[in-house]
Amino acid sequence: MYDKFIRENVRHGAFKLVHPNGDERVYGDGPASVVWRINDTRVLSKIARNPLLNLGETYIEQGWDVEDGKLAQLLTILRTNFEDELVRRGSMAAYAAILQTWNNLGASLRNVSHHYDLDESLFRAFLDQDMHYSCAYFRTPEQTLEVAQSAKCEHIRKKLCLKPGQKVLDIGSGWGGLGLYLAEHEDVQVTGLTLSNEQLGVAKQHAIERGLDNQVEFRLEDYRNHQGEYDAVVSVGMFEHVGLRNFDRYFKKVGNLLSKNGIAMIHTIGHMDRPSATNPWIRRHIFPGGYIPSISEISAAIERSPLVFADIEVWRQHYALTLKEWNRRFQAVRSQFARDKGERFCRIWEFYLLTCQTAFEVESLVVYQLQLSMNNASVPTTRDYLYDGP
Repeated sequence: MYDKFIRENVRHGAFKLVHPNGDERVYGDGPASVVWRINDTRVLSKIARNPLLNLGETYIEQGWDVEDGKLAQLLTILRTNFEDELVRRGSMAAYAAILQTWNNLGASLRNVSHHYDLDESLFRAFLDQDMHYSCAYFRTPEQTLEVAQSAKCEHIRKKLCLKPGQKVLDIGSGWGGLGLYLAEHEDVQVTGLTLSNEQLGVAKQHAIERGLDNQVEFRLEDYRNHQGEYDAVVSVGMFEHVGLRNFDRYFKKVGNLLSKNGIAMIHTIGHMDRPSATNPWIRRHIFPGGYIPSISEISAAIERSPLVFADIEVWRQHYALTLKEWNRRFQAVRSQFARDKGERFCRIWEFYLLTCQTAFEVESLVVYQLQLSMNNASVPTTRDYLYDGP
């Protein structure tokens, strides 16, 4: 049953499947580049019942392994050959997306705590030195993660068109790296909002260590409750947690927080194809309440807000390079986390990092940078200012 289905559908790449009884089959065109070893006879039937959920479930349960650390290569082959068919099965995607992201104030706080309030040492193990937990900007694939994250901050700084003394709001400020960068390089006043107690404590400590606690204030506060007027609003990697039914409210709130000449820069993961529900494994283990938008969903909500588009930039492959480096750094200390937190914990994290990496490499995920303003005269009329000068 499984043999015929796999054989008929694997047209790109090749892998060897090794069953628990030692039986070996090669699927695909050419020599097998990956060995997929099944440890439990029930694994394939479980995956077949719900592939998008159970491929990851059976991996973290140690139902299967990949030899020579080639998990990313196996996921690439499976995505390339099976992903389109599996996504098409979700005919109720739009309805499911609303039900899965009913993110009221209480739910948002719980969802953020589920992921971001994990032990700080985990994130320090694989992030860059300033703890940016979002896509870096690689001018070349060979750049270090630290250089690429600094380049991301600099790109955003230029897009905000800041002047000394202005007020900036950072919605979803994380461990504080971007807010501190803007304060250091533009002499602006920054307010950062987070729902994570763990992130709040780290960000405040970093501000003190860098002598910026008089310029940068971090708060434990939901953006929906925040009041004020700002020259710029920036949000990096937070929009994915807003929830589809809250898009209108989010962009209207951003508009209400901006001055009449204000500029906003929203950096978010997005789909290049039609809307679809969140991957169920990611929703269960990593980002409950999370939702990856399509550009059509984003633009429709912006059109109903007081904001206007100034620019849209699409980052391709940058997040794949970021995730690949995060996993490399995590693997370097994996044995330590296996001792402290167990093998299941490590399998969840490596499956998360690599399934996301391959989604950016071979599927429809990209990063959108949306530059928005309250009027069409706030931003320069060409992109030259982003690339000229220091």
